[in-house]
Amino acid sequence: MCSSRRPSPVCLALLKWNVPVTICITCQHLLIQEMECTLLHISRGVPSTEQLGTFAVISLMIGGIVVREVPDSMFDITAVNGTNNTDNQLARDAMRVKVAVAVTFLTGIIQFCLGLLRFGFVAIYLTEPLVRGFTTAAAVHVVVSQLKYLFGIETKRYSGPLSVIYSFIAVVSKITTTNTAAITVALICIVFLVGVKEINERFKKKLPVPIPGEIIVVIISTGVSYGMKLHENYGVDVVGEIPVGLLPPAVPDFSIFAAVITDSFAIAIVGFSMAASMSKIFALKHGYTVNGNQELIALGLCNFSGSFFQTFAVTCSMSRSLVQESTGGKTQIAGLLASIVVLLVIVAIGFVFETLPQTVLAAIIMVNLIGMFKQFRDIPVLWRTSRIELAIWFVAFVASVLLGLDYGLLVAVAFAIISVIYRTQSPKYTILGQIPETDLYCDIEEYEEVMEHSGIKIFQANSPLYFANSELYVNALKKKTGVDPVALLAAKKKSQKKREKAKNQTKTTNKKRNSAVKLTNDQEMGVKHELMDGETHTDLVRNGQFAAANGDGDCEQSLRFLDRLTGVHSIILDLTPVTFIDSVGAKALKSIMKEYDEIGVTVIVGACSRAVMEDLSKLDFFEGSITRDLVFPSVHDAVLYCQYKGSVEPLE
Repeated sequence: MCSSRRPSPVCLALLKWNVPVTICITCQHLLIQEMECTLLHISRGVPSTEQLGTFAVISLMIGGIVVREVPDSMFDITAVNGTNNTDNQLARDAMRVKVAVAVTFLTGIIQFCLGLLRFGFVAIYLTEPLVRGFTTAAAVHVVVSQLKYLFGIETKRYSGPLSVIYSFIAVVSKITTTNTAAITVALICIVFLVGVKEINERFKKKLPVPIPGEIIVVIISTGVSYGMKLHENYGVDVVGEIPVGLLPPAVPDFSIFAAVITDSFAIAIVGFSMAASMSKIFALKHGYTVNGNQELIALGLCNFSGSFFQTFAVTCSMSRSLVQESTGGKTQIAGLLASIVVLLVIVAIGFVFETLPQTVLAAIIMVNLIGMFKQFRDIPVLWRTSRIELAIWFVAFVASVLLGLDYGLLVAVAFAIISVIYRTQSPKYTILGQIPETDLYCDIEEYEEVMEHSGIKIFQANSPLYFANSELYVNALKKKTGVDPVALLAAKKKSQKKREKAKNQTKTTNKKRNSAVKLTNDQEMGVKHELMDGETHTDLVRNGQFAAANGDGDCEQSLRFLDRLTGVHSIILDLTPVTFIDSVGAKALKSIMKEYDEIGVTVIVGACSRAVMEDLSKLDFFEGSITRDLVFPSVHDAVLYCQYKGSVEPLE
């Protein structure tokens, strides 16, 4: 049971304070807070598989804050006198605890307020690819932070962007100082745990309960460490002294708040994001839902109440949650029982686990993170199914690994939002045709049996119509239908100019004919003159009649000319996928209708939802020649109207 509640001195050793007293004092109250968190989670009804506790990245962030606010230079800890040196260390660590408690208090207040303000909606932007990439990166952070314990070496603590790279390089640079005993113990534990997990997985239907490999490892390794004196004889780091008893609650130091408020906000967001991400993973696996606002309020209450007991900020503990799930714990009762046992350890039998090697705990964590690294299998799947989601996964992973979980999360969410904008700006534009003897309409490029109607084009775009894609919508409409009003009007003007030029040439020719006729007294010539004059008169009359007819029917001939060019008399805009439309989109739609009306093509709207109709009404879309008569409840109704209006029968 203790293994699933990883002793907090090891977690907080990530801060590299190198002061066992301070770390152990914090350990006591952090474990008390874990029990409180479990009770609050039960009362709030949050996801059952998720377990709260310390998280390596949150610990690193808090460590960076306390070292910045309370550096070693503020205290003289290099004195030769051992007594004075210890007193200064105690004073420094007490001040650092106050800073950490202040951060926890503010983190709880911020999370609670965000929950009341319904800020949990941001969890919807934590898409599954983003969550899986983010949690995989978090697993990388945890593994790298545990390498020094696994190898039994000492390295400098790093935080901020590229901290994973620096930490890994630091471990590699000191790999020659590896403690042989520590790595041997760790490898034995890893092999044993992997074997136990394989047995549990393969025979899970036959085993009444999973084999608790972690508990076995903790008990045996503690006994071996005590019997062989691994710390004294081989230099293996152990958990160390665990004080017995509890300190009374205390009010946080309010004078520190101004200096750490910004950092507390970042920790609150990262903590919530981590909890929401892990909750979504477990929710998808076990079939329950996650309420982001409920999660925020629960986390806020946990951190707020825990700050009065000198605790650290908590979030979903990746290692503890995975260990609990792997050992068969499926409800909050498992976490509650673990908290009670750990409380018993703290107040009564903590000394039993003082010889527990830290390398064993590192091995337990790494083995339980194997499942998180299996999420790399998402890459080939997403490559085949959705390149955009693969990009989200990759950006979330790389940004979180290189920049840290705080900045990485910000970059990942921003990229996810940009991907949504990109998708709405680049939707799929299609021309629809009717499935014979039905009222269903499908993409003519995907289905061979669909049938287009003569003179009718049905255009569909699977995105909203708003400022970011309205121009693209218009261009796609012209391209897909093959009817460009601007080009057709230009062709019409060019044709009119040619006709006018031809008429002018005809008039000039007639004048030349008249001037060529010579009047003579010769009877024969007179006859010829009369004949010629008659012919010319007839031509003039005919030309005059043609000119009159052309002047009266110019519009009709223009329409016949344009109809010969396009062959389209109606365009139906299928707005089924359109969820909303803004003022720019409404203006673009109105412009489309007016432009096509000038060339004799009627544009009507089909399958417009009630919400979009309300948007169009508020935007004063229906005015002038554009009326509600141009809107039909379905595409099929619009097609029937166009067929009736144009007396067009469907193509065979």
